[in-house]
Amino acid sequence: MTSDIDFIRGLPKAELHLHIEGSLEPEQMFEFARRNRVALPFKTVEEVRAAYAFSNLQDFLDIYYQGAGVLMTEPDFHDLAMAYFRRAAADGARHVEMFFDPQTHTDRGLPFSVAIDGLLSGMAEAKAELGVSSKLILCFLRHLDEEAAFATLKAAEPYFSRLGGVGLDSSEVGHPPSKFAGVFKAAHRRGLKLVAHAGEEGPPEYVWEALDVLGVDRLDHGNRSLEDPALVERLVASGMTLTVCPLSNLKLCVVDDLKAHPLKRMLDLGLKATVNSDDPAYFGGYLAQNWIETADALRLTREELVTLAKNSFTGSFLSPAEIATHLAAIDAYVA
Repeated sequence: MTSDIDFIRGLPKAELHLHIEGSLEPEQMFEFARRNRVALPFKTVEEVRAAYAFSNLQDFLDIYYQGAGVLMTEPDFHDLAMAYFRRAAADGARHVEMFFDPQTHTDRGLPFSVAIDGLLSGMAEAKAELGVSSKLILCFLRHLDEEAAFATLKAAEPYFSRLGGVGLDSSEVGHPPSKFAGVFKAAHRRGLKLVAHAGEEGPPEYVWEALDVLGVDRLDHGNRSLEDPALVERLVASGMTLTVCPLSNLKLCVVDDLKAHPLKRMLDLGLKATVNSDDPAYFGGYLAQNWIETADALRLTREELVTLAKNSFTGSFLSPAEIATHLAAIDAYVA
């Protein structure tokens, strides 16, 4: 297994499903709280880690939003991003397409520019210092209304040329993708790529809506698509990329055991699956840890690992020339 771990860590890969606020480690939470004089309901790092013992999406979101409250300044967001990028680079990531939730910050009084300017400066430093390229995807919070999403899209206008796309996250059940049909149509008209969380806790119908109503370019999670053979056929035929998050699925009880995770079945069915960390500080593992534990649990072959790595680049929003360069790097590494 040691050689497989080394192989996985060195394998060039992209991460396509990463919430940057979800990379906030307990130690960082205390550091940012001290820096910004924010009172925390926790006395120690251990208390924070104990609070991370949730069993469903909503319990996780409650503490996720509480933790984000310590992020107050551009340097906070810059430092948060760089801490993540250093881990990602060590895990073999060459490219990252990361989500951020502006409404989490604007709703507590921060100007829209604070989070995005801080993250963009971190992304620029990561490219220069670590050689890791990245794109930023603005997510709308689905438990809020579409009017709030439109206001966020409006605030983002000065940054459209620097955004990789828009997405949809937060509480899935009870908030179908169709709730945001208008704002996704508006984002598409402005030339932005479209992604959405669907089929994690929500039913296969939500995946159909993400495809047919929102017109997504990529599907985040998508696990429950497997319950609908016609949907699987559609996803395979279209070559739709699924950004799968195994340790997240385990932590949130989407699966009971990593050995029962559907990733291998997805590959067997011809689905274009990828492996990602989602909210790594909360779910017990960054990118390589997701690969290593999943490969072990599902007994993935090196051929399957290479397929996953190639999927991560062909499913990205990089240019064809950039994708070709990364695919050639994978071939050279394997050779």
